[in-house]
Amino acid sequence: MADRQIILDTDLGSDVDDALALAVLLGSPEVDLLGCVTVYGDTALRARLAQRLVRLAGRTVTVVPGAEKTLTDREIWWAGHEGKLFTDLDTEQISHEPDATTYLTEQVRRAPGGIDVVAIGPLTNIANAIQADPSFAANVRHLWIMGGRFDSLEPEHNFKCDPEAAKIVFDSGAPITVTGLEVTTTVRLEAGDVARIAEAGEFGEALKAEIEQWWRFWNEEWNSPHDPITVLTLLAPDLFGFTAEGHVAIDAMGGSVFTEGGGRTRITVAARADEVAAQIVARTVAAPR
Repeated sequence: MADRQIILDTDLGSDVDDALALAVLLGSPEVDLLGCVTVYGDTALRARLAQRLVRLAGRTVTVVPGAEKTLTDREIWWAGHEGKLFTDLDTEQISHEPDATTYLTEQVRRAPGGIDVVAIGPLTNIANAIQADPSFAANVRHLWIMGGRFDSLEPEHNFKCDPEAAKIVFDSGAPITVTGLEVTTTVRLEAGDVARIAEAGEFGEALKAEIEQWWRFWNEEWNSPHDPITVLTLLAPDLFGFTAEGHVAIDAMGGSVFTEGGGRTRITVAARADEVAAQIVARTVAAPR
């Protein structure tokens, strides 16, 4: 029986790791995936792609397109292959009422302390929710964020795209676990992992195609599954090491610095890489119903 109610906030469609994060959530029996909100760029396209993957897994999830523009109003990075593996995504039904901000705030307000939000894209939707409803930060059970890097000031994509939103989120007082690039890049998925995923029926074949499309984009034959790693910090915390609580400061370029004490944020500092990769594959294969 599901014992964790979760909302996924995602820029699914560019890096394949968002699709894998969705798959891990769908394949985890302890999870009640309440809904999915999309962020950054063509969020309606991202939502339709998410809905297609959910449907291929034989599941039903509310999917709501969210903020297209960032608060920082920087140019949107677009890989160009988003949704291209399907010719009929416009047939997928997505929800526009309520909007993503209202959806997030209403869901969390109805179950204070009961809903986790996993945010694996730029943090625009989460910042909008915090600004729209001051109780959001207090009512959310926990925010699980993929973003930043904490071994250097080099900006990571999610924070670099919207530093203003990231600052609002980390200054909000919400309880947060954030997993940065210095940890996620220690884990790899390779050809054997993808072959196993492809065995999961039509859903697995679709994910295999998405993974291989991303590999072609970078001319690689492996990838670091940043976002499902972040999901597993919630679902399998024994596979990771964490700091004590502190505060994350965001600079104008999206660089991130953690200071212990004075906040409710902790960062992930270690991952048992082989076991994490195995969990990603196993939960993904278990997703179809």
